[in-house]
Amino acid sequence: MPEKLKLTPAQTAVEIARRSSRLAAEENRRVIIGIAGGPGSGKSTLAADVIGILNGQVDGSAARVPMDGFHMMQSKLEAEELVAHKGAPQTFEAREYILLLKHLRMATDPVSVPGYSRVKEEVVHDAFTIAANVPILITEGNYLLLESSPWHEIRKLMDLAFYIDVPRNIVRKRLLKRHAEHGNFTEERNKRHVEEVDLVNYDAVAESAGRSDVWIQVDTNT
Repeated sequence: MPEKLKLTPAQTAVEIARRSSRLAAEENRRVIIGIAGGPGSGKSTLAADVIGILNGQVDGSAARVPMDGFHMMQSKLEAEELVAHKGAPQTFEAREYILLLKHLRMATDPVSVPGYSRVKEEVVHDAFTIAANVPILITEGNYLLLESSPWHEIRKLMDLAFYIDVPRNIVRKRLLKRHAEHGNFTEERNKRHVEEVDLVNYDAVAESAGRSDVWIQVDTNT
């Protein structure tokens, strides 16, 4: 069973950074730290904060590997009639993500990894470069702890896995704001997508929380 904590967002970043730094020192090798949670739980912001803390302590000690870089390209979503389900597990290139994590564990050269643009709603190739000597990799995404194939392979690739728990009502508000932020969609579409896709995914991800090492309930009231 995972260790359970209740922390503020700032405390959460400090705690993940502390544990990640300690583990890397103990293992004396590159480690992969996973931050999992449902859509809208603040994983990307948290990962950036953790990396900022770690690199502030030792420059070049941490880098980000986002799962969002493995969204299917829009053209493929359209070809496979999956546009309405974008964000669901079947709309990611999960096996490519798994292969990258396996490669990064052993890589001794710089590696380019993809990211995702919410402005364009599209994958950005070569968005990040992982330097050869970075000891701590922070990967974050919804489905890092799923038990279904092929996602279940990811758990054993992470040296330490955190689950970020944010209340469903807070997530709904965040997601509606996110979808509307760049004016790419209608209000009706956004409401439908949040209820029929995002929150369904949130519930599925919540079922995987028990596979984490540390389950953090984030106090969003402070």
